[in-house]
Amino acid sequence: MDLIAVKQRFGIIGNSEAMDRALEIALRVAPTDLSVLVTGESGVGKEFFPQVIHAYSARKHNKYIAVNCGAIPEGTIDSELFGHEKGSFTGATESRKGYFEEADGGTIFLDEVAELPQSTQVRLLRVLQTGEFIRVGSSKTQKTNVRVVAATNINLQTAIREGRFREDLYYRLNTVPIAVPALRQRKEDIYTLFRKFASDVAIQYRMPPITLDAQARNMLESYYWRGNIRQLKNVAEQISAIEESRVITAEVLQRYLPEDGSQTTAPVYVGGQQAPTGDFERELLYKMLFDMRSEMSDIKEMLHEILSGRGTPEQAERIAGFLQAANIIPAPAETGQPSAYAESEEVTEPEKELTKEEVLRNAIIKALRRHNGRRKDAAKDLFISERTLYRKIKELGINEY
Repeated sequence: MDLIAVKQRFGIIGNSEAMDRALEIALRVAPTDLSVLVTGESGVGKEFFPQVIHAYSARKHNKYIAVNCGAIPEGTIDSELFGHEKGSFTGATESRKGYFEEADGGTIFLDEVAELPQSTQVRLLRVLQTGEFIRVGSSKTQKTNVRVVAATNINLQTAIREGRFREDLYYRLNTVPIAVPALRQRKEDIYTLFRKFASDVAIQYRMPPITLDAQARNMLESYYWRGNIRQLKNVAEQISAIEESRVITAEVLQRYLPEDGSQTTAPVYVGGQQAPTGDFERELLYKMLFDMRSEMSDIKEMLHEILSGRGTPEQAERIAGFLQAANIIPAPAETGQPSAYAESEEVTEPEKELTKEEVLRNAIIKALRRHNGRRKDAAKDLFISERTLYRKIKELGINEY
């Protein structure tokens, strides 16, 4: 199998020996029906391997379902995986198929499998041993023909010793192990990945891409990268949004690389106040900076069109709204004219300062509306994981989505 073709198909970047070895194992086991356990630290890209296995298996024309076991509440996980009958619990107004029934003939990917409760582990073990399961609230045994690929960033041997994971289930899942290397074990790929992330940001937000000088590149490749590829991508996006110079020196890069290897905690100031320091809040602020740059780029283009005599009334109105929102020119309310940018004016009134929670809530609702309630797309738009988005929706009391 041509590894280069596989990497191009799935967007896998890098040529390290450790990553190539993991891909070779995935391709060799793909034609079989053996269970596979993908292990590796958080942020290394484990989710690509079940996709590769499914795509190069005899099941490729059937369903592939990915399940984040850590994102499903313990009280509903059995119903999600194995289905339920009508009336089996409060709210079960109709019968429902579970993922194992839906994926019959295909592949199911169980991400964060170590998060499964003990009772669900017993049910999963039965499916792996016999291909049988029972819906919640039913006594009828059903059969399914599903290939299981699981992933975890937790040491399952330790979880077994602590009584949190069944040893018999571990050996059923771990028929073929695939260990995905940490980013620090792929030093030759670090700079290539960084350039790709910086280029993606530049294209998306129409800005020149950032580059590193020789010392900065050496620092980048020598860093521990505790957060792996996810952290590298985060750093590339942060620098692209914040730094005006497009050539990044080692001194500048150092501000984004804490000595302990954890996520950067360099303060960002918005409206004269320090921004929240949590990962979600920080990434949301960078998203807001990106949007501001994109907006400025649009304004510059429209202004050029107007000055050259090719502009439209709509472009002129949008520029006026932008200038009014920035308090550069008087708002229409002062001249008695209706405002096309009332939302911007409302936000910028000093007596209506929003709390951190309100800012986050508004940003999430806006992203959900932009994607018609599709949480996966909204999470991607906000530069956060889908699991984090679910958690924030619950914490902030967003009930309409």
